[in-house]
Amino acid sequence: MDWLSDNLWQTWLGLAIVLGVAEMFSLDLVLIMVAAGAVAGMVVALLGAPFALQALVAAGASVAMLALVRPQLAKRFHGGPELSLGHGKLIGQRAVVTQEITGLEVGRIRLAGEIWSAAPYDEHLTITPGQTVEVLEIRGATAYVHPVATLEP
Repeated sequence: MDWLSDNLWQTWLGLAIVLGVAEMFSLDLVLIMVAAGAVAGMVVALLGAPFALQALVAAGASVAMLALVRPQLAKRFHGGPELSLGHGKLIGQRAVVTQEITGLEVGRIRLAGEIWSAAPYDEHLTITPGQTVEVLEIRGATAYVHPVATLEP
């Protein structure tokens, strides 16, 4: 029993290592916070404090890490850019008109390297070939577009 009390810091270190390895499998950021508490218990053990104080410091550090550090880490790791999939990623892109677009007749545009059928977002517009348009909406296989203003010299 004397050996255990003399080498309690090694027990805390071993517990921290085991918890750290277990965290690699869970990836919940909970076990690593408890491992940080075990490291705090190890530091107190190295200073020669009694086991009760070591356990209190380890528990307090674990709770503090779980309450203060984990939420911000989880937000940073689990958050990211919003992914646009399918037609949603084409909204807002610019295209070139290849066939005249009117409110009565669907035309064609070259959008992201493909030919799409297109209609004007404002059905009173007529958009001529060669004009640059912006895609405002996609319904089915038809892109609803609006001309982009150009600066003329």
